[in-house]
Amino acid sequence: MPKTIKGTIRVDGVEVSVSNPDKLLWPEAGITKRIYLEKLAELSPYLLKYCKNRLLTTIRYPGGIHGKFFYQKNAPEPLPPFVRTELHENIRYVVMDSLPVLLWLGNLACIEFHPSLHYVGESLPCEWMIDLDPSREEEPRIMEAAAIVGDVLASLGLTSVPKTSGATGVQIIVPVEYGVTFDELRSIGHFVARYATEKHPGLFTIERLKKDRGDKIYFDYLQHYGGKTLAAPYTPRARAAASVSTPLTWEEVRKDPKPSDFNLLNIGGRLKERGDLLAAVPPQSVKLILQHLRSPVKA
Repeated sequence: MPKTIKGTIRVDGVEVSVSNPDKLLWPEAGITKRIYLEKLAELSPYLLKYCKNRLLTTIRYPGGIHGKFFYQKNAPEPLPPFVRTELHENIRYVVMDSLPVLLWLGNLACIEFHPSLHYVGESLPCEWMIDLDPSREEEPRIMEAAAIVGDVLASLGLTSVPKTSGATGVQIIVPVEYGVTFDELRSIGHFVARYATEKHPGLFTIERLKKDRGDKIYFDYLQHYGGKTLAAPYTPRARAAASVSTPLTWEEVRKDPKPSDFNLLNIGGRLKERGDLLAAVPPQSVKLILQHLRSPVKA
């Protein structure tokens, strides 16, 4: 049986345990746990921003991305004293609000970070997110589809930010003024989804059953809801390229990039050059859109 190598690192005044730093987590990319923790520290100002004060679900890959994995909702034991948890519907979630907590989770081979879409103790959404989910593993039209949805949102007066899911899809984020409900955003999402599918019936579908979607891209406006999660901006993903869920500009989307273009090995340079593209868009009001959707249609 291989010997377990253990040590600690001191971060922000606390000791964080590290075990087996030379374990390969992403074999194709050559990323060991040691490198992973270094990259998480580099990502932390960005990733933590979109996980703070939210209920965190992680996906753990103790043997690396090609090994067995499991979803971790309940806080893993033993729990260091610097880790904050919150009880929600009988589940004790980790609240990832500091670099030591992030590195502690990274040492446990938490590869993906999926926060709640609302803050701890609240029921209103933090932002609005549309999920474009391909039916095929390789979908050459995904960026075209994202650009179409971005144009529809712009026609409604909404500025949005596309981000790679880091896997195969694209999520489109609209920062919204606090106070709108999940149901209200779902009604706008349904309107946009129907419009997109009617205009581009060969590209989009709102069919919930995967087996009935054919090769179309699923316009998922339902996943953005209380109790659900989506991949956080800047979360790594368990893909061979060590891809990272990365916000893009619409100009970049029109150049048809691949999700694997944005990964743990190059994300640091991109963030130094471009910063957080999501932070550049202020929260927007959707009141006028909701009023329009609620008003009776005149004959």
